[in-house]
Amino acid sequence: MDLILWATIITVGLALIFDFSNGFHDAANATATVIATKSLKPKTAVAISAVFNFLPAFVIGTAVANTISKTVNIDALPTVAEGMIPIGLRVTLAALLGAIFWNFFTWALGLPSSSSHALIGGLIGAGISAGGTQAVSWSTVSKTAIAIIASPLIAFLVAIIASWLIKASQKIFKLDDDHEVFRWGQIISSAFLSWGHGSNDAQKTMGIIAATLYASGYLVAEDASKLTPTTWVIFSAQTAIAMGTFYGGWRIIQTMGLNITHITRASGMAANIGAITSISGATHLGIPISTTHAAASSVIGSGVGTGHKVHLNTVGRMMSAWVVTLPSAGIVGFITFKATVLPGIWAFVVTGFLIVALLAYAIRLMFSATTAADVERALPLAVAASVSIEDKPAA
Repeated sequence: MDLILWATIITVGLALIFDFSNGFHDAANATATVIATKSLKPKTAVAISAVFNFLPAFVIGTAVANTISKTVNIDALPTVAEGMIPIGLRVTLAALLGAIFWNFFTWALGLPSSSSHALIGGLIGAGISAGGTQAVSWSTVSKTAIAIIASPLIAFLVAIIASWLIKASQKIFKLDDDHEVFRWGQIISSAFLSWGHGSNDAQKTMGIIAATLYASGYLVAEDASKLTPTTWVIFSAQTAIAMGTFYGGWRIIQTMGLNITHITRASGMAANIGAITSISGATHLGIPISTTHAAASSVIGSGVGTGHKVHLNTVGRMMSAWVVTLPSAGIVGFITFKATVLPGIWAFVVTGFLIVALLAYAIRLMFSATTAADVERALPLAVAASVSIEDKPAA
């Protein structure tokens, strides 16, 4: 029995599960505004978003994937005896368990948190657990840390400016907030936002799969800082994130579309413009940002720019999740790695139990999740009252 092969298959499978959860967790980024304003039916919105999440596989490079793959310096980790599961492979497995747990936990609460920061937090925690602080590429992490502040701020400011410009055009051309022009503006900008999400977020999964294959000896590179995902990795990652998007993260769509601020077609278009600007710039620079932070901040910015009330209780809950995402996923990654190096058969027993328990938790949540029908029922109430609609209790 080839332990390394089986550990690699399991870890790659977990990476694709993470990618799927990233898709439905972040589906709200591009679809919340078009659903909130009834510019598209909920299921139509996520179907279009899924297609545009997949399409970047054909044209976008892998700069973000390379950044993710070198978060932990695999070459600096301790070595193991021949035939034993490499430490780098255990690190990526532990990191993925931390990220998947956080994605499902925040999804159950309806909180638009960052899948990207959950993954990076898991890598940092597992990397430190495996080889100390020197095992982490802090120069790579610093790029992400800067983006944590810069990307939502840029999205917020651009959304405000876009709101002002759109309001000025409304006065000139006598267009109301829900004019058909803005409906199509929302649909087109939502598609571009989905493209941006697929361009940036799917690459994070490509990066961690590349790191897994390198650690296990199935991907050859000059060193761990120069990994290039193969074609099958690229298409697998894009497919998984598209499928997750199509599944639809309805609870978070409800939060972003109905609970942050009142969204019109005009303000929804402004919000999408803010998010697109931030995400596209980061992808061009090869920086793995939180597309969720950018999209949610742009929704807040559109509310501020149009003078609509921003529900600070929802924003407060959301930002609290942002603050604790990276350390929380890091703690899970740290502890899980320790389980992978327990003596003898205990490493397999405990790690296997953690994987099965996590998957059981995820499946349970998916069977009791908010649905597209729940969101459609909430829409008339939100539009009529222009107040937040609370999620149904989490499972």
